Amino acid sequence: MANQTDPTAGLLAYVREVSLRDDDILRGLREETARLPGGAALQVMAEEGQLLGLLVRLTGARAVLEIGTFTGYSTLCMARALPAGGTVVTCDITDRWPDIGLPYWKRAGVDGRIELRIGDAAGVLEGLLAERGPDSFDLVFIDADKAGYPVYYAKALTLTRPGGLVVIDNTLFFGRVTDPGAQDPDSRAIRGLNAALLHDERVDLSLLPMADGITLARKR
Repeated sequence: MANQTDPTAGLLAYVREVSLRDDDILRGLREETARLPGGAALQVMAEEGQLLGLLVRLTGARAVLEIGTFTGYSTLCMARALPAGGTVVTCDITDRWPDIGLPYWKRAGVDGRIELRIGDAAGVLEGLLAERGPDSFDLVFIDADKAGYPVYYAKALTLTRPGGLVVIDNTLFFGRVTDPGAQDPDSRAIRGLNAALLHDERVDLSLLPMADGITLARKR
């Protein structure tokens, strides 16, 4: 079939019904996050969290880097998918939001797999490059301030091993990427990164029209 099926509300509900594997821990963290101002919009969808866990398993990842923790729902999903001895290094500008997720990480028994770093993301990435060197992560998930995406992607690709995966969230950015009137710094950054990725011969590329746009870039 040549054309994509229109994702109506009913069809999306069906997809969730037949594919989402949920539990009380995941649901509890989503519900607590949704009660925060802007929380529902800022956290990843349950289906996206499940996809992230699948990608961790598919890549055989043992070292995962997350740029943008928020309340740690995606962190939890990826940490659960890691094998014994695996680690998620996750960073956020403040510990205010990750502190909400910490009890859920503990309930899931994966808090020992999660290393939280607080600070400016670009600085954290520079620190990781100095500590670990390039090619030191199997999978990187980028979901932080959008204006910083071009910088985060450049550093993330250096930190990712050949054959590893960079996953970039919000690459459709609420549809603003196709609106010429959207000239705010975030929209311009996402639009510019998408254009650059198309011609980046260092990666294999796919932009999934799921959630708010999820780009997969496999480092060659």
